[in-house]
Amino acid sequence: MPRPVHPPKPQPGDRIAVLSPSSGLPGVLPLPFELGLARMERDFGLKPVEFPTTRQMGSTPQQRADDIHAAFADPDIAAVMASIGGDDQITVLPLLDRELIRANPKPFFGFSDNTNLLMTLWNLGIVGYHGASVMCELGRPGAMHPLTEQSLRAALFRSGPYKLPEASEYCDESRDWADPATFDAEPAMQPSGGRIWHNADRVVEGISWGGNLEILSWLLMADREIQPDESAYDGCVLFLETSEELPAAEEVFRVLRNMGERGLLQRFGALLMARAKAWSFERPNGPEAKAEYARDQREAVLRALAVYSPDMPAVFDLDLGHTDPQQVIPYGGSVRIDGRTRTVTVTY
Repeated sequence: MPRPVHPPKPQPGDRIAVLSPSSGLPGVLPLPFELGLARMERDFGLKPVEFPTTRQMGSTPQQRADDIHAAFADPDIAAVMASIGGDDQITVLPLLDRELIRANPKPFFGFSDNTNLLMTLWNLGIVGYHGASVMCELGRPGAMHPLTEQSLRAALFRSGPYKLPEASEYCDESRDWADPATFDAEPAMQPSGGRIWHNADRVVEGISWGGNLEILSWLLMADREIQPDESAYDGCVLFLETSEELPAAEEVFRVLRNMGERGLLQRFGALLMARAKAWSFERPNGPEAKAEYARDQREAVLRALAVYSPDMPAVFDLDLGHTDPQQVIPYGGSVRIDGRTRTVTVTY
């Protein structure tokens, strides 16, 4: 499969489409959305353009597909960003006009359920960007985290290598987006503990593929967007993150085990595993429970690797996906993992 190409970058002053390919949550919780739009315009110099379903809860898959088509086809739109994730973007995929998108490549930013569209772009030979949504990262209470802002700015406007700095602090807990007081102060952070390296005795460089583990498992189950010839993934760098639904460690193992049984897991040259989100409103874990959850997830991943790819280098607790700060990972771009210097470099 040909190496994906980077679509042209936007410039300050350009128009950026803001879409809700999954959930129209901006219509229910406008505070972080409006804050994110304001920062997009004030701090990044981009002009956000909303589409019909951006704030519409309950929109149909066809309506959301229409918005995607309109955004990519509009020559005055330089990039596209998701407002937030959701859980049914998979229903939009069969409705997409892939030739329209292929003919009008644009940088797309999103994560979580937006793994669906990012994988579609990968299959079309277009580099996307796993990370940054209007409500979560741009709409962060108090201020954007500096590492998030630096990464997003580099991914939006620059090309070339970007070494992902290691965060000394993180937060995976949320506050009520319906309460204006939430936005008066930044989230309370805690020490990150640093990255954890496995088989860190070499340098691996490859094209990135993956995304949210739960969404990836659904795509595998529905046989959507997965290349029939698994050699397309040979030497790629797999990156994974889990969501606020807090999948059990055994479920994480089973997804990876099934990828191994399919002959897919062992195709990859390395694994980047996000810091596990270990807190949700439904399961407000304390520090000990959070540490146990993260440890159990890491051990589940290592258990699967031991069976199907024992020599694979892996890096755990990266700042990607459902964590704060969050760094953007190019989806289809080059990733270099240097175990000797303990560095991870992406190409935006």
